Amino acid sequence: MPPVHSRATHLSGLFTTLIPRASSSYLPFLYPQQRSASILSGLSDNPAAYRKKIRRGRGPSSGKGKTSGRGHKGQKQHGKVPRGFNGGQTPDEVVHGVRGFDNQFSVEMKPLNLEKVQSWVDQGRLNPSKPITIRELAKSRCISQVKDGVKLLAKGSEKLTSPIHIIASRASASAIAAVEAAGGSVTTRYYTPASIERIIKGKTDPIHSLQSQIALPVEEPPEHRHYPIRLPDPTGRKDIEYYRDPAHRGYLSHQLEEGQGPSLFFKTPGFGKLVARKIRSKAASAAENRIW
Repeated sequence: MPPVHSRATHLSGLFTTLIPRASSSYLPFLYPQQRSASILSGLSDNPAAYRKKIRRGRGPSSGKGKTSGRGHKGQKQHGKVPRGFNGGQTPDEVVHGVRGFDNQFSVEMKPLNLEKVQSWVDQGRLNPSKPITIRELAKSRCISQVKDGVKLLAKGSEKLTSPIHIIASRASASAIAAVEAAGGSVTTRYYTPASIERIIKGKTDPIHSLQSQIALPVEEPPEHRHYPIRLPDPTGRKDIEYYRDPAHRGYLSHQLEEGQGPSLFFKTPGFGKLVARKIRSKAASAAENRIW
């Protein structure tokens, strides 16, 4: 009886004779993978996987030897120097003082000129048959880096020929007149920085909110009822007064009666309840204070 290893050698030779080399994928155990042992010496990380530590004071070849990158002598070599230190000289902000202030109520509006809107319409990047909102303006690259909103301006209004229906945060009086003269409409509505980010991402309706009753003459997209987060409405007095004003084409102007002003502080004459004040005499007041 032949030994076992000789029988295995005979069988492997038989399989090799019967099965061609091209079909080695069917019997992988007959053809073990061959790989050079030198692969272990070539293993390394990605080039940007880590940064090498700077070894200071280890000879001139490193570029950080001798003085370790600090230069020669002085305070900057021997110790730490505070930021903005002028060597003991009185700092400029102490000598001249800090002038002015930061207005916490100011808003940063992105300007949008009518000539650019018309150029985007001519290129086919904006569709005038649909409402033009912040989302369409951002997706078409007409505006970018919007913080507090978009303000429509009238630069190049003579080039506007298309009737557009645009919804912006604010609009100048000349821009409103130019758009309406071309057969379009302007609606101003309230946005917050967070809501603008959600509008661009498609998570918030760019037009409708709880208090809005915006009726546009063009057909609106049918998906405006399926947004997960609603659009906020203004809560500050200045914002409410701005978007209640029909002159600004505010979206809250439907809350006003005809002839009523947008102010929440100053009442329009003829509007509101009038309370008649009763004038009492001293004798009548004394009679009411009697015990019997």
